[in-house]
Amino acid sequence: MTMTTPSSQLYYSYLHALLFISAMGVLTLLSSPKIQAEESINDKTLLVGTYSCPPFVMIDKPDDYQGLTFLLWDNIATNLNLKYRVKELPLKELLEAVASGKLDVGLSCISITPEREELLDFSHSFYETNLAIAVKQKSHWETFTGIIFNKKLLQILAIVAIAASTVGGIYYLLEHRVNDKLYSMQSRSARLVEGFILGLLFITKGPFNYYEFKTLTGRVVTVLLAVFTTLFIASITAVLASSFTLGLINNDIKGPNDLDNVLTGAKESSTSSEFLTNHSIIHKTYPTVSDMLSALNNGEVNAIVYDDAILRYQIKKAQSKGVFEQLQVLPYQFEKQNYGIVLGENSPYDEEINRELLQFRKSNQWKKTLIEYFKIK
Repeated sequence: MTMTTPSSQLYYSYLHALLFISAMGVLTLLSSPKIQAEESINDKTLLVGTYSCPPFVMIDKPDDYQGLTFLLWDNIATNLNLKYRVKELPLKELLEAVASGKLDVGLSCISITPEREELLDFSHSFYETNLAIAVKQKSHWETFTGIIFNKKLLQILAIVAIAASTVGGIYYLLEHRVNDKLYSMQSRSARLVEGFILGLLFITKGPFNYYEFKTLTGRVVTVLLAVFTTLFIASITAVLASSFTLGLINNDIKGPNDLDNVLTGAKESSTSSEFLTNHSIIHKTYPTVSDMLSALNNGEVNAIVYDDAILRYQIKKAQSKGVFEQLQVLPYQFEKQNYGIVLGENSPYDEEINRELLQFRKSNQWKKTLIEYFKIK
């Protein structure tokens, strides 16, 4: 018969307690969401949402997804051994589906915004661009009439006419009785016309020879006006050059502030539409970028606002096929856009996806592909 001492009983009790605590710790670790996620990340077939957004997502035929975003995603999925299937949805429905858990991932040209971050998670940015404005170029006749009836030009011509009349009138009063060379006409009305012409030449060409004038006052006025007309001509030239250049290329739209005065279009549920709404700019919305471009080309709107990279790509692509030849993107960029992969809140895939994304962004394959897509001949 084996007898147990109180010390040995204490030892066995301590050993049992230690084994129990160790077992509970192992069970806790095994049952933690992170471990379970790591174990199941390769077992689940992810449901990925997308929509057409060339050159980031291009769907030429069913179940054939190409473009920059899918190049990135395929690389990530291959390296992480992820299985997935794709479902096409409009942007708004895609975001709602990821937020509700019906989709695991959203892929396209989706901008990361604070408002979307409240409901969703995003990967790191994989592409950066800005909002831009596209317009339809004027025809040659529209350009000509636009220059002729340009408001700034008409204002400048009025100023020049008033200045010429004033200068001509001053010289007429001082010189017309004593200066037969400058005022050679017989009738008074003809001499007045000569005075206006003199003033116009003075304003537009600069000061005359000091000795052309007979009176001392006329000569003093000539010296004083010499400085004024030099500055005046330089200012008028700069304003006219700027006005003509802008009138030729942009239908008087110089930036977002000018969109208040024209019919504007944007893609529905997009950051460009949100931007216009936040700036109280009334606009029409269209389901796709192609619809927007068609509306602009057909004259339904005077300008459209969307991501610069996408507008430039799609317009150049269309023009290479002989379509939308009068459309152009203006050189005014605003409101930076960062594209990311959409993930549900607390997604178990975010760390792995971000790691692979950052790695691929540094690769030569990514850099070469960017050049290939955006260098359209």
